[in-house]
Amino acid sequence: MRNIFRAEVNSTNDFQGSFTDVWQNMRVTMVIPPLTAAICICVVMSVMMFIERVYMTVVVLLVKLTGKKKYMQYKLEALKEDLEQNRSCPMVLVQIPMFNEKEVYKLSIGSVCSLKWPSDRLIVQVLDDSTNEVLRTLVELECKKWIERGVNVKYETRNNRNGYKAGALREGLNKEYVDDCEFVVIFDADFQPDEDFLWRSVPFLLENPELALVQARWKFVNANECLMTRLQEMSLAYHFAVEQEVGSSTCQFFGFNGTAGVWRIKAIEDAGGWKDRTTVEDMDLAVRASLKGWKFVFVGDLEVKNELPSTFKAYRFQQHRWSCGPANLFRKMTKEIINCERVSFYKKFHVIYAFFFVRKIIAHWVTFFFYCVIIPISIMVPEVHLPKPIAIYIPATITLLNSSCTLRSLHLLVFWILFENVMSFHRSKATIIGLLGANRVNEWVVTEKLGNATKQKSNIIKPLKKSRSRFAERLHFSELLMGLFLLYVACYDMIFGKDHMFVYLLLQAGAFFVIGVGYVGISTP
Repeated sequence: MRNIFRAEVNSTNDFQGSFTDVWQNMRVTMVIPPLTAAICICVVMSVMMFIERVYMTVVVLLVKLTGKKKYMQYKLEALKEDLEQNRSCPMVLVQIPMFNEKEVYKLSIGSVCSLKWPSDRLIVQVLDDSTNEVLRTLVELECKKWIERGVNVKYETRNNRNGYKAGALREGLNKEYVDDCEFVVIFDADFQPDEDFLWRSVPFLLENPELALVQARWKFVNANECLMTRLQEMSLAYHFAVEQEVGSSTCQFFGFNGTAGVWRIKAIEDAGGWKDRTTVEDMDLAVRASLKGWKFVFVGDLEVKNELPSTFKAYRFQQHRWSCGPANLFRKMTKEIINCERVSFYKKFHVIYAFFFVRKIIAHWVTFFFYCVIIPISIMVPEVHLPKPIAIYIPATITLLNSSCTLRSLHLLVFWILFENVMSFHRSKATIIGLLGANRVNEWVVTEKLGNATKQKSNIIKPLKKSRSRFAERLHFSELLMGLFLLYVACYDMIFGKDHMFVYLLLQAGAFFVIGVGYVGISTP
């Protein structure tokens, strides 16, 4: 009996040994090589993003130190005086595209109709695609109210939503009364320009006939509403203060933000007009206009108030559109950009490499795949070693550069990093959909705005934990699965690791869990 037991023990040990050998061979042949290749790719992309961020920082610092911002080279005051004395103001069209904007339509129409400009040289065009007939009636009544006050307001509706926003803007420009207009200003339904907006923007186009677009900066009225809006403010502040400023200062090209901008109508027509082939019709028009040789200017001290999405559902839809659209446009326009003979090699390189590839694709992929997938997997495969400069120093430098534009929120830096890593999961997925032209590539969901709802006592915005909606409706299973994966790796690192990476992994897992159960942003009852 003792011999039999020894034989069974030996056979068990032999089996365990063979299993260990098989697993070790699998790690060597099937896990380590692809993981090493993935790390190399992510390292290259991280270095590309690092160089791009450092380059933009140097340009912005030089511009500030020398005081040579592009818009400061124009002599607007003299031009304004000449326009006022000679009464030679150009005809300006202001378009307000909207779709079921219940909470904000009065704010936007009221702000635009209050703009200071000769009344006989201004047309306000409200492009209402609303499907709610009651709301359409209310918007029309608001327009009639301003017509009675002497404002030239045109209320336009459609029986369909073909082309979404691009379709509405295109049809608006085709109206007969627009033929006399030289410039068009676009404001989304939640944007509230100051009274002197036109006097601080249109003169740029009058002084430089090669200028197609004047882009203003966004100012957020609800940045302090919740933690999610504060974190959004940090990301968008970098976009305007650095990315837009660098594009304007170096090659006079940047992506049109879709609103708070003044276009020369001739430039829109020269570029082929509005197209609805992607969900970023604004960026599409900007790229085509730049390939025709038109120039843009970003006016950093001209701000327009607007609203950040404060519910996570609205923010997710917005980020899908903002990530999927550029990737899809990059796929469709790369060949056209390369073959364009009208612009310089530097400008083509800037558009393809910096504007599209690094900022719209690489940035999302590196943030998610490297920090949420590659680093955790490498912890469980000790044969693969990640150098500290790649895993810690380069990401830390990029993060500090990105967050330096919002010093008032610097204490929220850790929350911003964790939140951006979670959102990079959705942005990476949307980018892949855009590059492949897969399902949801043309999904267009209007970003929900709350407007005055947050200020009205009768419609108080409650914390998410008090929402009466069913808990299951707020669950996001993809985030929960990522959270479980990172939690497992964190536990593994606590037991077997020696580099204390579990601290980051636990925090990141917590961020995925918090968002996975919908405990982010605000909720309307």
